[in-house]
Amino acid sequence: MTHDIDETDDRPDRTPDGGPDGPAHGERRYRFLVAGYALSSYGTFLNMVALNLFVYETTGRALAMGLFMAVRLGSGFVAGLTAGGLLVRFTAKSLMLWTNVAQAAVMLLLVFAPEGLRFAALMAVSVVVGGCGTLFMVALRSSIPEMVGDDRRSWANSLSITGRSLAMVAGFASAGVVVSLVGYTAAFVVDMATFVVCAVTVALLPIPGGGRGKDARPESEGHSGGGTGKGRAGGRGKPGRWRRPGAFLASAAAPGLGLMVVLRSVDAFGSSSHNAALPVHSAGLDASHPAVFVSAFWCLWALGNVAAQQVIQRYVKHTGRTVGAPGFGYGTCLMSGAFILAFAGFPSAATAVIALAAGAADGLTEVSYTSHLQTLPAGLRGHAFGLSATLENLGFGVGMILVAAALDRYSPLTVVAWSHGAAVVVAVVFLIRVSGTRGRAGVPAPHSGTDRVGPVR
Repeated sequence: MTHDIDETDDRPDRTPDGGPDGPAHGERRYRFLVAGYALSSYGTFLNMVALNLFVYETTGRALAMGLFMAVRLGSGFVAGLTAGGLLVRFTAKSLMLWTNVAQAAVMLLLVFAPEGLRFAALMAVSVVVGGCGTLFMVALRSSIPEMVGDDRRSWANSLSITGRSLAMVAGFASAGVVVSLVGYTAAFVVDMATFVVCAVTVALLPIPGGGRGKDARPESEGHSGGGTGKGRAGGRGKPGRWRRPGAFLASAAAPGLGLMVVLRSVDAFGSSSHNAALPVHSAGLDASHPAVFVSAFWCLWALGNVAAQQVIQRYVKHTGRTVGAPGFGYGTCLMSGAFILAFAGFPSAATAVIALAAGAADGLTEVSYTSHLQTLPAGLRGHAFGLSATLENLGFGVGMILVAAALDRYSPLTVVAWSHGAAVVVAVVFLIRVSGTRGRAGVPAPHSGTDRVGPVR
């Protein structure tokens, strides 16, 4: 089977049982998990600053920082390729648990590494954090329908994105204070502790889902050929076999879904431009306090993101409808346009509104994209999220290289405009594709924002 963007999802609705104690208890457990995830995200963003500074201080070379980031992105790229196969062999809970344990262990290794082995320890941190972070996200997102039920996946996605956005602001805002007041070692210990707490929240919760969870079909149910049948990963194979190229390629080849993932990759390319250009633009505005604009911009971005999640949750609650796949296309256009305008030199008040709009649009794209991939059958879902993570890391990594070179010759506005302009072009093609499918069908597309997702709460 293939899964089109506008194809009716004829799977029976799963009851959001949330375990033996009913949906309310299941949602409480999910909130508990999100709290642990948000805390570990705080540690991750804290160390994005602390580790880069520590790499530079340890080696004295800017090239070492670039190598550190390249290894981290490369590890995430490889992890995305293997994530779907691992979810076939192991449960989502086990992957989420051991990825946090591994990240805590490698941070402990860095804390106790002797001076002569610090660079090697830093490279180990880069590999483990990059790979395990990707595996955790794929396992979490692909198992949300089993944790809370299909009708609550938009709410669950919004909640996790809200936690991550708040953690990002807190991590970036406190990194300078933590490093300045208590040093690098304390920052690394804090990060290690956040991973331990997240691992504990996962270990204590009876989380269903994953390759061998309750939604996985037995191998004996057969397949329809081409690696896209109803087997656990969409093809024949021995139980426990984790390499499933047929299912991986099927998730990439599903009509419309492939274009959606490509747009996500191009969007990541555009994101690399504003991430690299913001410090340059901020220094140009105020060379004596270059961090002010960057910090203020990301704080406002996060507020807009959180506000969008609240609106989306209320929309789903009161209408019983998802934001739909078109929300991803429209959100990408709005977000890219806002990031371009952020570098246009408008007054501070106007730029603040633009930052809020960029965050809100980013929140819309995240929820609509994640929610749509979660409508895939369980056997393909992990592969689709793994493919997505791989292409996102590729787009962001290639973008960082090209953007860094371009900023030496062109203004931040020019670089961001070209990069995000590419995302707008692909988003328009995607929206035309969605509209064309709806027109041929003659009815509203099930995932276009008019689909009912279950009982309204």
